[in-house]
Parts: sequence; structure tokens; C-alpha cells
Amino acid sequence: MNKGDLINEVAKIVSTKKEAKEAVECVLGSITKSLKKKQSVTLIGFGTFKVDKRKARKGRNPQTGETMKIKAKKVPKFVPGKALKDAVN
Repeated sequence: MNKGDLINEVAKIVSTKKEAKEAVECVLGSITKSLKKKQSVTLIGFGTFKVDKRKARKGRNPQTGETMKIKAKKVPKFVPGKALKDAVN
């Protein structure tokens, strides 16, 4: 399922596809804004979106085999909730 499919599913419940698109954009935008502020977003029964820190490390350039330094950075992370795990299994 992609973003368009998700909008179509929401459109079945709300009155128009335009409203569905706005709703999906609002939810995704809100999650993004919270993660930018380093706040986690917990959806009970679904899971938690949070920001995780990756340490600096050494890696290799796959073309040359040369050792290179990879900088530390922050990455978004999703941890599924118990209800989602149970639904998948």
C-alpha cells in the first residue's frame, strides 16, 4: 500500500477524496513535526515513532575499498506495538 492507496481507504470513510488527502497529510505532517522536535509519537495499539541516534563509525567505499568515516546522525525509528505484532502473526 502506498500513500495514494491510503488516501483512497480514508476516502471511503470521509465524504471526499480531497478531505481524505488533507487528513492523511495532516497526520503525516504532525508526526514529522514532532520527530523534528525530538518528541516521540505513540499510537496505542499501533506503535511508536521516535528519533534514534547513530554513532559515528568507520565504513568502506564499495567502489574503491577505501576506509572512510561515517558521521553520527539522527534517524527516525518505528517500534511496532503489541497489537500490531499480534495482528501480523
